[in-house]
Amino acid sequence: MIRKEMIAMLLAGGQGSRLGVLTANVAKPAVAFGGKYRIIDFPLSNCINSGIDTVGVLTQYQPLQLNSHIGIGIPWDLDRNHGGVTVLPPYEKNDSSEWYSGTANAIYQNLSYIESYDPEYVLILSGDHIYKMDYEVMLDFHKENKADVTIAAMPVPIEEASRFGIVITDDDRKILEFEEKPKNPRSNLASMGIYIFTWSVLREALIAKKDQSNCDFGKHIIPYCHEGGKRLFAYEYNGYWKDVGTLGSYWEANMELVDLIPVFNLYEEYWKIYTRTDNVEPQYVSEDSVIEKSIIGEGTEIYGEVHNSVIGAGVVIGKGTVVRDSIIMKDTRIGGGGSINKAIIAENCEIGDSVEMGIGEEAKSKLHEEIYAFGLVTVGENTKVPSNVKIGKNTAISGATNTEDYPGGMLAGGEYIIKAGEGK
Repeated sequence: MIRKEMIAMLLAGGQGSRLGVLTANVAKPAVAFGGKYRIIDFPLSNCINSGIDTVGVLTQYQPLQLNSHIGIGIPWDLDRNHGGVTVLPPYEKNDSSEWYSGTANAIYQNLSYIESYDPEYVLILSGDHIYKMDYEVMLDFHKENKADVTIAAMPVPIEEASRFGIVITDDDRKILEFEEKPKNPRSNLASMGIYIFTWSVLREALIAKKDQSNCDFGKHIIPYCHEGGKRLFAYEYNGYWKDVGTLGSYWEANMELVDLIPVFNLYEEYWKIYTRTDNVEPQYVSEDSVIEKSIIGEGTEIYGEVHNSVIGAGVVIGKGTVVRDSIIMKDTRIGGGGSINKAIIAENCEIGDSVEMGIGEEAKSKLHEEIYAFGLVTVGENTKVPSNVKIGKNTAISGATNTEDYPGGMLAGGEYIIKAGEGK
């Protein structure tokens, strides 16, 4: 057996329910991002760019698309005879069959996978954040401080701090206190959900907490290590990091890619983001079309206008249709003569002719007020929208809809159409 210094465990089982219909049939880490990528491409690319060649990907909710995207790891150079990428779904054991219940429980159920590499260190990652980070630099920090646990942390606005695990440190970045989502935070240094554990320390904590229901790193494992006198340090990160957990933050992160000077650069040679790509045709841009400040995927056909938008591969936009401030995912077809404003349209959708999306005043969503907000129109994958309909803001559509679903040809702001069997 070849021993590995550090292996990564990538938690990718989350439903991402705050993304509404976008994650009805697909795990959040498999949601498309930036016209070409999926969210999980970012931590996977960070691993290979950081020299980590052994990654366990823990899947659970709607894993089909995620599994086929990862495959045997070829795009990330993770198709290795020893190590590489391994998809780790929950499985039936002799004594019980258990779903993963909590982030730490998922790791506990895969102790034998980790032990097979006998690593010195284990890196714990989330599969649903957009960022670039050199984990090797974080490991050097862990070693220099003779740490048992190192938590990647970044400063956040104090008014947002109660959404995160918050660390209080001394001048040497040693963690004095750790509070999970405190009501009245006393620091603005927030945990990013990225941890390096010395393996013996992690193993001890997971076994000690194995009977804890919904065992979680922030709520149980980190406090256990802290109370047990282990050396905990905060590795401060000051780069771009985005939790795309809401439709608003997901839309915003995509729109930031098309800024004149993008906050997050997808095109750096020295830190590439890798993804699985299908061999598709080149783009076709017609004589009458207009494209301004947008990302356009391969194999697209543009006959209309696209402004400040992110367009995935294989999308067709019909003549006379104007798309603004929108995200259109791959293989979606939009008819002619329409207008699409501030919409997120998932993969494989068919939008008819003369459809107007994102019109009128904002109204609160009658489906989920806290999810379908931000003035967006959200359309789930494989949805059909008939021709000649108007759709307001904070709306959600999923499934094969027809003209009868739109009274008077209209889906007013805040309304929704979710066909039977489709998720909310």
